[in-house]
Amino acid sequence: MLASRFASGDISRYILPMQVRDFFDGKRITLMGLGLLGRGVGDARFLAEMGARVIATDKKSRDELAASVASLEGVSGITCKLSGHDLADFTDTDMVIKAAGVPLSSPEIAAARAAHVPVYMSTALAAHLAREGGARIVGVTGTRGKSTVTHMIHHVLKRAGIRVHLGGNIRGVSTLALLPAIEIGDILLLELDSWQLQGFGDFPHGAFSPHVAVFTNLMPDHQNYYPDMATYFADKRNIYAYQRDGDILVAGRSVQDEWIKETRAHVPAPYAGTLMVLGQHNRENAALASDALRALGVAESDIVDGLASFESVEGRLQFVREVRGVKIYNDNNATTPEATLAALRAVGKGKNVVLIMGGSDKGLDMSALLYEIAKTSKRTILLAGSGTDRIAPLMQDYSIYDSLDAAVREAVASASTGDVILFSPAFASFGMFTNEYDRNDQFMRIVSSL
Repeated sequence: MLASRFASGDISRYILPMQVRDFFDGKRITLMGLGLLGRGVGDARFLAEMGARVIATDKKSRDELAASVASLEGVSGITCKLSGHDLADFTDTDMVIKAAGVPLSSPEIAAARAAHVPVYMSTALAAHLAREGGARIVGVTGTRGKSTVTHMIHHVLKRAGIRVHLGGNIRGVSTLALLPAIEIGDILLLELDSWQLQGFGDFPHGAFSPHVAVFTNLMPDHQNYYPDMATYFADKRNIYAYQRDGDILVAGRSVQDEWIKETRAHVPAPYAGTLMVLGQHNRENAALASDALRALGVAESDIVDGLASFESVEGRLQFVREVRGVKIYNDNNATTPEATLAALRAVGKGKNVVLIMGGSDKGLDMSALLYEIAKTSKRTILLAGSGTDRIAPLMQDYSIYDSLDAAVREAVASASTGDVILFSPAFASFGMFTNEYDRNDQFMRIVSSL
C-alpha cells in the first residue's frame, strides 16, 4: 500500500491526491455514459482536472443531454461525442470508465477488452484508489433500505466528528471527485446498487469488497434487466464475496437466511432505541446501521444519540408538510411493491390513506400490495403507465392521471383532517418523467405550492 511508504503526520493528506493524479495524468480516457444525474458530468470534470484527456460518449443526443453538455462547456480536456458510440474510442485509449447501467456484454466493452484496454466503473475505481490510499471502505446494498441505512451511518459519523465521505449511488455526486479530500484513516461510505457492484467483482486489478459491508435484504426487482433472481444476487454478493480476514458483513435476517447462508454474516438484534423515522422497516434499518457503526468503533452513546436525531431521507417516507390537518409524505423512491407496502403499514391507521401510486411496469408480483391497499387506502390515485394498466382491472375506487399535478390536487380534495396523503409509486418512473429524480422534484414542487 502506497500509504505505508510514508511516516504518519501531515504528509497523509497528500498521499491519495498524489496517487490519484499519477493514475490519471496524461491518460486518454473514454467515459461511457454522460447521463443526466450529474455523476457522469462530475467524473468528466474531475478526470480533466487530473490531467486526463476525456472523451465523454453517450447514445443520447446533444438535445437530450443539453443540461449535462452545457455544464461541461469551456472545460479543457473534454470532448463530447453523442448520439452513439465510436468503437475506435474504446480500442485506441488508455482506459474506459463505463456508467453503471451499461451491460458488461455491450459491443463497445467487448471491443475494449479485445484490445486489452482496462474497463472500470467509476465507484469501484474510486473505492480501489481510496483503499490503496489508506481509507476504510464501507458499502451498503440491498433492494430496499440501502439509502436510509447509508444516510443513518453518515449522520451518526458526522455527528460524532468522524471524517467520512459519502458517495456511490448519491444524486449528483461523483465518487471519483471525492478522492483528493480523503486522508489516511478516513471512511469512504458508499451506497451501492447492483450495477455499481458489478464493478467490484469485475475490477481489472482483481475483485474486492468493502471493509465493512451491509446487505439489507434481497427482493424481486430489476427483473426487466436481470433474467432471474440468482443473476441479480450474483452482482449484489460482490459487496462481501471478496472480503478479507478482519472485514465485517452485517446482513438482514431475510437475506442471510434465504441467500447468503454460507458466510459468517452478523445479523443484528432488533433496534430498541428511539427513532424519529416511522415504520418497522426503519427499525430494521437502524439495527443494521448500528451494527456497522459498532464495527467502525463508534461509541454506543454516539450511535444511540445519532440515530435518535436522524430524519428521513428525501423521497423515503419523508414527511413534507401538513395541509388543513392532512399530513403529506413523499415516498418517491418506493419503486417496488414491498417498499409501498412498508410505507402503508407505517402510516396507515384504518382507511386513512389517500395513496398516489403507479407508473412503468417492472414485472413484479403486486398481490400483497393490492391486499394492503384494500385495507388501508380510502382512495387510490394512479399515475399512467404500463404497471398501472396491469393492476387497474384488479382495483376499485381509483382514478388514473397522466399529470402528477392533477393527481396531487385530487388527493388533497379527497383527504379529510387526520388523513395521510402518501406518494409511493411502487413502479418505475419511465414514461411520464425523465427519471426517478424528476418525479421526486415535480412532487416536491407541487406540494410546496399547495
